[in-house]
Amino acid sequence: MSDPRPLPGLDESFWMDSTETPDHAYLASDTDADTVVIGAGIAGLSTAWELARAGRDVVVLEADRIAAGVTGYTTAKVSALHSLVYDRLRRTRGAEATRLFAASQQDAVERVAAIVGELGIACDLERVSAYSYAAGPQSLPQIEAEARAAAEAGLDASYVPGTELPFPAAGAVRAGGQAQFHPRKYLLALAADLIARGGRIFERSRVTGLTEGTPCRVTVESGRTVTARNVVVATHYPVFDRAMLFARLSPRRELVVAAPVAAGEAPKDMYITEDEGKRSVRSTPLDEGRRLLIVTGESFTPGTGNPAEGFRRLDDWMRERFPVGPTAYRWAAQDNDPSDTVPLIGPFHIGARHTFVATGFGGWGMTGGVVAGRLLSALVTEAPAPPWAELYDPRRLGSAVREAPSLLGAQAEVARHFVGDRLRVGHVDSVAEIPPGTGAVVRVKGRRRAVYREPDGTVRAVSARCTHLGCLVAFNEAETAWECPCHGSRFAVDGTVLQGPALRPLEAMETEGDD
Repeated sequence: MSDPRPLPGLDESFWMDSTETPDHAYLASDTDADTVVIGAGIAGLSTAWELARAGRDVVVLEADRIAAGVTGYTTAKVSALHSLVYDRLRRTRGAEATRLFAASQQDAVERVAAIVGELGIACDLERVSAYSYAAGPQSLPQIEAEARAAAEAGLDASYVPGTELPFPAAGAVRAGGQAQFHPRKYLLALAADLIARGGRIFERSRVTGLTEGTPCRVTVESGRTVTARNVVVATHYPVFDRAMLFARLSPRRELVVAAPVAAGEAPKDMYITEDEGKRSVRSTPLDEGRRLLIVTGESFTPGTGNPAEGFRRLDDWMRERFPVGPTAYRWAAQDNDPSDTVPLIGPFHIGARHTFVATGFGGWGMTGGVVAGRLLSALVTEAPAPPWAELYDPRRLGSAVREAPSLLGAQAEVARHFVGDRLRVGHVDSVAEIPPGTGAVVRVKGRRRAVYREPDGTVRAVSARCTHLGCLVAFNEAETAWECPCHGSRFAVDGTVLQGPALRPLEAMETEGDD
């Protein structure tokens, strides 16, 4: 029986709700640039800013609004301690690769702090420690191994027997010198400085085509083009697949709840555990005497699971452990896990000369996006590349064997949805069965429609086939969206693309004769 309780909090992220959104024009005419960056999240804007700082003419193209996609819904931990990544890297990539990964991620933390100081950005930046903790003794061996691996990799990391959390933890890895901030305040300031340096930003300019060459040409949905020597694809999930990157990424969605707590009761550091369905905890300034506690967890593949129940479980977990007030916000963040743990940053494919990509941050996009900015700006300007360039190179071949189990597992899941979802007769038998405020896939006149019934009874019907590669979408009632379980594309109830890699909306359909 489903839980009758209403979902807690405002259905919006605190970062979005607490900032104004400046307007940027759409691309209304053809233009030229040295480099065009596709995507205006932290990876895209960091890359564009580094290039503009180096004196390059940069155009940024954003499908919606800047810093309003994945980056606007992050938990905004700026940390080199990524849960339990270092022991895994040491076993699969070796000690030197693990050291380079740690160095690059800590460099990103320091780069953010330096930029905040250089530009005087008021973004609530706080230097804190990060902890990966074991909820119970069964996880202690992994925590102890991670502490050793992180310290050997060069982080200021050590094993500690306890934490400041108001509930027991069996032990933890502590990494000093990390940070947390308000990501929108940071990126909006970065965008303003980018424009001051001569960069151009175009919003609501969804890219639909890329022609590689000398020069390259990028086309947006209106038909307008940007001709540029270099192109950077920083759309979180690449909107073009020139190197089988789709097969190396697994989309994952994670829920977030946030509630006010007295400043003295809020944790001052950042915490994460892989136990209890994964839980991540941090806080951020709210108002005088209070902070906002932010709790993340309940991961699921888009288009699967029950996000509404996940929100309730997460909210219950928060309330059992912290003396919080009424839940203020709830939102969800989407991430892409790379098949070999390391993000893909560098040349787009083996033959690429002037096209580059940044993707696969695995839930740690705040540091990953800054690493991308540093690395891609060096590649574009042909400056000396940082020592970790080869580690992140999307063309890396040595990881093929290491990636094989993850690749096979991810593609088996895609195949299960691609074939299995088509064998089902339908998720409901008719449009008449769909209650107000919900959606379902239904067969109408032999074709599957994704049908949503508005609270007032109005019916919206669109094709149930994702416009990316044709998998069937499923309805996410908690977020009122259609989601593709194969590669994570998301659509509004009218079919509009909310999140790629899909470039085209779901086709509007009729339901006459069924309802």
